[in-house]
Amino acid sequence: MKLAIGNDHSALSIKAEVVEHLNERGDVELVDVGTNSSESFDYAISGYRVARLVADGEVDGGILICGTGVGISLAANKVHGIRACVCSEPYSAELSKRHNDSNIICFGARVVGPEVAKQIVDAWLGAEFEGGRHARRVAQIMEIEETQSLSAAEE
Repeated sequence: MKLAIGNDHSALSIKAEVVEHLNERGDVELVDVGTNSSESFDYAISGYRVARLVADGEVDGGILICGTGVGISLAANKVHGIRACVCSEPYSAELSKRHNDSNIICFGARVVGPEVAKQIVDAWLGAEFEGGRHARRVAQIMEIEETQSLSAAEE
């Protein structure tokens, strides 16, 4: 599996721990498009870079980390085809993939510690999209993105 990882300046140390963890797992190839400097760095840049790689099919998914996970997820979700979910614990990370077919997982360096971050990543990587009734709901999300409307809501 090939993943892109991105971050802002607040997430340097937790990114390093997640990268080390993924390298130890040995089943993930990483493309790092975040900053490796403690100088102020705009999270939207990393959010966009990772989202673009995912949307273009150059990687299988992405991991984004900023102070809260919120800003970087908002930036990523502006890219067509992206379903980036902010999770602060493993259960939501797993269900974001199983039920929402998330293609990017996000979390906050100021919200979770490194061990929880690793658990979030592992839960997300270990989950598979279930399809079924969830596929209809993901299709509705994509319809909103495509058309700025939802036919089911207009009935």
